[in-house]
Amino acid sequence: MSVLSEGGFLRRLPLVERAAHHPAERESPPTNWPVVAVGLVLAAALALAVAANSNGIMVITSVLGLALGFTLFHSRFGFTSAWRQLVSVGQGVALRAHMLMLAVACVLFAVVLATGVGLNGAPKGFVNPVGITLLVGAFLFGMGMQVGGSCASGTLFAVGSGQSAIVLTLFGFIAGSVIAAAHYTFWFVTVPSGPAVSLAGLLGYPGALLVSLAVMTLIVAASYRVAKRRNPPPMADPPVARGWVRLLRGSWPLWVGALLLGGLNAAVLFVSGAPWGVTSAFGLWGAKLLGLVGWDTSHWAFWQVPANAKALAGSVFADRISVLDFGIMVGALIASAAGGAFVLHRRVPWRLALGSVLGGIAMGYGARLAGGCNIGAYFSGIASFSLHGWVWGVAALVGTFAGLRLRPLFGLTNPKPADSIC
Repeated sequence: MSVLSEGGFLRRLPLVERAAHHPAERESPPTNWPVVAVGLVLAAALALAVAANSNGIMVITSVLGLALGFTLFHSRFGFTSAWRQLVSVGQGVALRAHMLMLAVACVLFAVVLATGVGLNGAPKGFVNPVGITLLVGAFLFGMGMQVGGSCASGTLFAVGSGQSAIVLTLFGFIAGSVIAAAHYTFWFVTVPSGPAVSLAGLLGYPGALLVSLAVMTLIVAASYRVAKRRNPPPMADPPVARGWVRLLRGSWPLWVGALLLGGLNAAVLFVSGAPWGVTSAFGLWGAKLLGLVGWDTSHWAFWQVPANAKALAGSVFADRISVLDFGIMVGALIASAAGGAFVLHRRVPWRLALGSVLGGIAMGYGARLAGGCNIGAYFSGIASFSLHGWVWGVAALVGTFAGLRLRPLFGLTNPKPADSIC
């Protein structure tokens, strides 16, 4: 059931996946060439579909999506597990990887945003209001990702790498996004909205960068202090191929994933004109699926917003976030098949299935309220020097505490001090 990077269901994983957790089973399985071929065909089909419905810039964006999926899979870069490890046993290794990723992105975003140079006009970051809606949405997302077993980016690369059970989480994501769109008037008209605070607007890009890096340094220092006090178990070593083969078949160190994800997000900003996001596409997919069965949602207040109305009227292959999401799933498919880790699950215990759906609904709903997920709000928000990104992170961490209390209800376990962490 689990994403390799998100952990938590080791006892139910097949041999291919358990090899990532037990040194005695570290031999790499053979490449699944038929699935690699399917992935390459899908990648070409995606590029052609995007070219037919959009432009060359969007085609490049689809390639960046492939690279994101490839990187997410090989680095096993998790967000859900990072917060779970920190809260449960005080292990801050993954959180420190987040800070490295954010630092790289902030430096590169500062250059791109300050110069205003991009392939799709002047790039703009994500700067959203800080208010009640953000706090509620981020809390729900933090709680939901612990129950659902994955975050937004983790869900995409898990589905792409054959973790078929995570399709239930994706279904919940889409459903929650549609429900939140139906409640748009209450959350964004009735509930008072707070201010949108840009650190770059207050301090300029040099000042905003220095403040952001200082906060990240303090978080890293605090994680070491927590680890010293709680003495967390060590992180389990992933399987590692030797030589250049590791680029295609082995696990990459977290710091490599952090560097690449920070750089790729900046590349998405430069190429497409906006940062990396994930979850806005889920509401669009849900609305289009409802339209196919005769349920017209175009009159909803959410879809009356000009940008949303344009997306609903157009093709998903012309929607920037959808193109990135499709690319991530296909990139993870190719990476997992090349590494011999593509596995389809045929049976999911009902409690895990229920948790996946409910966790996905909470994340989909929360992401729409908060203006994004662990990628669009947390990662890209902080990289855009928006205060809402930091507030999202704190609120999602509080939601993590609640989610850990709920996990046993769905047959999920939490890390314990005596366990090694995967």
